[in-house]
Amino acid sequence: MALLAIGWEPELRGLLTVVMGTVVLMGSVYMIMATNMGSRLAFLVAVTGLAGWMALMGMTWWIYGIGLKGPDPSWAAVPGRTVLQDVSALRDAGALDEIPDVDGTPPAEASELVADQFFDEGYIRIEESNPAFGQAQAAATEFLEEEEAFGSGQFLVTDVFDIGGERYPLIAGREELDFFAFRHAPHYVVVEAAALEQVRTEPGRAPAIANIDETRQRQYVYMVRDLGAKRQPAAVLTIGGGAIFLALCYLLHRRERILRENLAAAGTLAKA
Repeated sequence: MALLAIGWEPELRGLLTVVMGTVVLMGSVYMIMATNMGSRLAFLVAVTGLAGWMALMGMTWWIYGIGLKGPDPSWAAVPGRTVLQDVSALRDAGALDEIPDVDGTPPAEASELVADQFFDEGYIRIEESNPAFGQAQAAATEFLEEEEAFGSGQFLVTDVFDIGGERYPLIAGREELDFFAFRHAPHYVVVEAAALEQVRTEPGRAPAIANIDETRQRQYVYMVRDLGAKRQPAAVLTIGGGAIFLALCYLLHRRERILRENLAAAGTLAKA
């Protein structure tokens, strides 16, 4: 019995919470209205109110991005072209149209030549103080470790290059008037990672600061921005709840109109 309680208590508690909430909140309102309207009309009115409340709540969640949320924006892998272990792979992956001649060039100088080529092709450098740098760094770290290009703590992110992501269409081409700019150009980022020298640790002493290994070539992580669907569930709830609410309001209006016509016809017959 103890094992059964440990294994099933969360499920039973969640199920009972939903059942009790439905019975107490919705059932009590329905029961009160049923004593005055009848069971069928009370059910229709209660469901109409519930649909209207869902539409209003979904609209609030949709506007502020809270409540019922979908996946947040994140950096996603470019299929088959994410971890690039040499400079020539940047062109093969489509990150650069042209690559500089780095044959026989030390890795540090080759990195500067590649950075200049990024700038020439429209990329911008994201500074380390920018929160976007940390987001790209975290995503690149995950991909590098998944592909086993580096182990944990064996590399350092040295640069992040960003391109794309513009919103359109713009009113009169002005960025401040972007109320209807619902579409986005693809947004890419390239993260440069440098290998670190192995540091020997000694018992009882603080580990030494690792330096960049200038004999190893830099590696790059090519990623595309996934905009996610943070407000999609709230939008579906708003539209769906609003449609149900309007349909039920029409049924209530139709019922009221038929009732009035029948009462007027009954009154006419009674006078005759």
